[in-house]
Amino acid sequence: MIFSGSAVAVITPFDCNLNVDYKAYDKILDFHLENKTDAIVVCGTTGEAATMTEEERYDLIKYTVDKIQGKIPVIAGTGSNNTKAAADFSKKVSGIGGLDGLLVVTPFYNKATKEGLYFHFKTIAASTNLPIILYTVPSRTNVSIDLDTLVKLSEIKNIVGIKDASGDLDYTASIVKALPEDFGIYSGNDNLTLPMLALGIDGSISVFANIMPRENHDIYINFKQGNIDLARKLHLKYIDLIHSLFTEVNPVPLKAAASLMGLCSNELRLPLTRANEKTMNILKEKLKEFNLC
Repeated sequence: MIFSGSAVAVITPFDCNLNVDYKAYDKILDFHLENKTDAIVVCGTTGEAATMTEEERYDLIKYTVDKIQGKIPVIAGTGSNNTKAAADFSKKVSGIGGLDGLLVVTPFYNKATKEGLYFHFKTIAASTNLPIILYTVPSRTNVSIDLDTLVKLSEIKNIVGIKDASGDLDYTASIVKALPEDFGIYSGNDNLTLPMLALGIDGSISVFANIMPRENHDIYINFKQGNIDLARKLHLKYIDLIHSLFTEVNPVPLKAAASLMGLCSNELRLPLTRANEKTMNILKEKLKEFNLC
């Protein structure tokens, strides 16, 4: 298992010319190091990796590893719907000393069969010695990893976990029951992290943690230490704020919230655009409740 607890699916800040803003990114990483984030996931969906060039993604991953210096695990998103491209990029970033693991999403658009999914992930796993966390998010990719295929994939030595963004607690329960105890299972839906913890998962790869990392960590740690009622109260305390981060497609509201907090500019790459006025008003109200802006 690469980590347990609260990992952040970290945003990628852009400047007014839509180049990666490393000055803002440096501040963001310091914010997470200071506020109990347990792992950094760079170049994921929330990081707008789909709009970045391979060179940009490689440079951002390397920068993250160099900045974090082993203080907490760094996991890089390397998935694609092109198996060879994903395997080649996974192999390339594996040469970055100090990188702790890879996050590999299900191939989108192609509508792979069960057999295709299996060999897709197996091929990528064979390209690297780094541990891999699978990522199932059917709302984005229109495909999920069925239980039989997942169990089969878990037998591959360096496939060590899954980010479950299925939004289906029955699915979560079935994989917790079927997979080995040392296979990491992480929530990919912030609104479901607490009930998923009750089913036995190992943490989250979180959008919410971008703006409240300490609080997301505290929900996890209190639950695991047996302070169930406190974990429940914290989850309910922040649930409306969590919902506000998904009033538009992620990371549109999150980037707006981060900009209101002074973490970065509210810049996104097309086809994503800035949050609308209604979303901005909701975010301002919710952030003020917690003195975040």
